[in-house]
Amino acid sequence: MSNTETRPAELVCGSEAAEAPRPRVDVLTAREVPLGGPRAMTVRRTLPQRARTLIGAWCFADHYGPDDVSRTGGMDVAPHPHTGLQTVSWLFSGEIEHRDSLGSHAFVRPGEVNLMTGGHGISHSEVSTPRTTVLHGVQLWVALPDAHRDAPRGFQHHVPEPVPFDGGEARVFLGSLLGATSPVRTFTPLLGAELTLAPGASAVLDVDTAFEHGVLVDAGDVRLDGTPLRPAELGYAAPGRTTLTLANDGTGPARLVLLGGPPFGEEIVMWWNFVGRSHQDIVEAREDWANASDRFGAVRGYDGGRLPAPALPNATIRPRRNPAPPAHPPTPPRTTA
Repeated sequence: MSNTETRPAELVCGSEAAEAPRPRVDVLTAREVPLGGPRAMTVRRTLPQRARTLIGAWCFADHYGPDDVSRTGGMDVAPHPHTGLQTVSWLFSGEIEHRDSLGSHAFVRPGEVNLMTGGHGISHSEVSTPRTTVLHGVQLWVALPDAHRDAPRGFQHHVPEPVPFDGGEARVFLGSLLGATSPVRTFTPLLGAELTLAPGASAVLDVDTAFEHGVLVDAGDVRLDGTPLRPAELGYAAPGRTTLTLANDGTGPARLVLLGGPPFGEEIVMWWNFVGRSHQDIVEAREDWANASDRFGAVRGYDGGRLPAPALPNATIRPRRNPAPPAHPPTPPRTTA
């Protein structure tokens, strides 16, 4: 998915907010971002924002739908570039046709993960298929560590088996959880899973104590370690936990996406569809795309032209990093993007 935000909204923190101690679970709310086009399908973006740039190496989270494609036109993202990241596509309903400059031609379907590596450079297109009536899912990006940010192009597809647990079911598309391990290769340790909880159910999940975690709620009245989360909100849990407690307080099923990984520890520069380490990295990637460099290759089979690169801002693009953890544990309010 292409990022149309070249100047993403950031949380403006006053001195009191900067000094307030962190709550036990931070609650990040989404901002709405149009993907573009005549009828502009809208997504809800929870990463990145000023309060939190990354969760592990997860650096971008878009949540969209349920989207009636007869009204919105669905998804039609022309060929566009990526550097320094992996894209992770996960659907709840609908179907998306994927084509990339590696030569991959695949479909994203519910319960099936597609992971594309765009290290040194790749381009791809994403189009919802005519069979799609309702499009609903998440698009996630993973920042590549400096040692691997020029990795060659790659594409992986995996269909995780459902893993039942008391009160729910999980599909582990990256990493390990509940005894299930995904074979999909990543460049840093990661966790990615879809979980469903029955009405009134609660579950205690054993997790890696070195990981920080994020819980993105798709549907239901969910609590993470006692903190309520509404649909489209993302709850952040810092490292040090051996378990996560999830509860569904609603009368219907709850669905969420669990993300995790050890703190990334590197500053990144993000702009448009590029992840680098400096302003100059972004300038060079943009120039290469604008000049149709071989760096990004060509997408075959898409009916139309490719996305033009937006103009660079009239300022140096600054590195992003997570705020340093405060010395004292405080409490709330909700963080808005």
